[in-house]
Amino acid sequence: MGVPTTFPALTQRAWFLTGPTASGKSTVADSLAQQMDLEILSLDSMTVYRRMDLGTAKPSAAQQQQTPHHLLDQVDPDAEFSAAQYLEAAHAAVDKIAARGKLPLFVGGTPLYLKACLRGFDAGPPADWEFRKSIEAELHEHGVDALRKRLEQVDPLSAHQLHPNDTRRMIRALEVAKLTGQPISHRQVQFEAAHSADQANVYALHWPRNVLHQRIDTRVDQMFADGLVDEVTAIRRDFPSISRTAMQAVGYKEVFDLLDGKTDLRETIEQVKAHTRQLARRQETWLRSMSEVEFIELNEQRPFDEIAAEILEKSKTRPKPSS
Repeated sequence: MGVPTTFPALTQRAWFLTGPTASGKSTVADSLAQQMDLEILSLDSMTVYRRMDLGTAKPSAAQQQQTPHHLLDQVDPDAEFSAAQYLEAAHAAVDKIAARGKLPLFVGGTPLYLKACLRGFDAGPPADWEFRKSIEAELHEHGVDALRKRLEQVDPLSAHQLHPNDTRRMIRALEVAKLTGQPISHRQVQFEAAHSADQANVYALHWPRNVLHQRIDTRVDQMFADGLVDEVTAIRRDFPSISRTAMQAVGYKEVFDLLDGKTDLRETIEQVKAHTRQLARRQETWLRSMSEVEFIELNEQRPFDEIAAEILEKSKTRPKPSS
C-alpha cells in the first residue's frame, strides 16, 4: 500500500506549540512535559533527516531521553521526504500516543506541516522531478515574474494566494495542474476549513522582532561553535548526493558553499544569520494567517516556566484532545 493522498485534520486530537525559529519552542515544550503526561512530535521538515542535527537545532539526546520524541531521523540526507510521508507518520504516531493515554504535542515551525495538521491535506500526485527541473531552468533564465505569469494561466487563484517569492509552491502548483489537469487550488479545499483559536490548542511564541533577531544570531554562532562545519563535512563525505528537500535547510547550503571555496567562514555565518531571519519572517507571516493560532507574548523578563503555565491555564477552557 502506498502513502495516502488525503489526510484529515488533527486539530481536535493534539496540542500544537509553534513559532518562528529560535523562539524557544523546545524549552517551553520541556517545561510542559515536566507538568503533563505528554509525548512530543516534531513539526519540522528538516529534523526528519538523520545526521542533520546542529543546523536544524534538533532536540538533544538528553531532551529525547527525558520526554518521548517522534518524527525525528526518519530518512538519510540523500532521500526526498514529502508532506504526505510526514503526515502518514504523524497520524500513525498520534494513534499510538493516544492509545497509551498520553497527550500528543506537536512542536515546530514548518508552516505547511502545521496547516496540514490543523486543516487536513490533499497531497496530490507524487513529484515529477524532470518537470520540476525544466521549470527551475526556466525560472533561472526568465525570473520569478515569468513563473508567476505562467501560473496565472493555469491556476490564477494559486498565483494570487502564493507569496510572490514562493517559487517552490508555484512550481508545485504548475506540476499538479500538469499531472492532474486540475488546479491545486481546486483540490486543496481543506485549507479553507479554518477553526477559531478558542476551539483548538495551538499556541505560537512571539518575541519582539529585535529580540528574536538577537536570539537567531546567538543560535547561529553557537551552531558554528558546536561544529556545524564538521557536521556538514561528514554528511558530504558519506552522502555525495544530498536530496532537494534536505538542501532547503538553512545553514547547509551555505556551508556547502564554504566547503567549495565560494565564501569564507565569516561571510558564511552572516549568510546563515540573514537567511534564518528571512525564514523567521516567512514563518510569522504564515502564523498570522491561521485563525487557530493564539500568540503568546514573550519578553526577556518572562521565564519559560511562566510561559508553559500560561499555556496550561489557557488550555483549561479549550476542547480536550479526543482519541
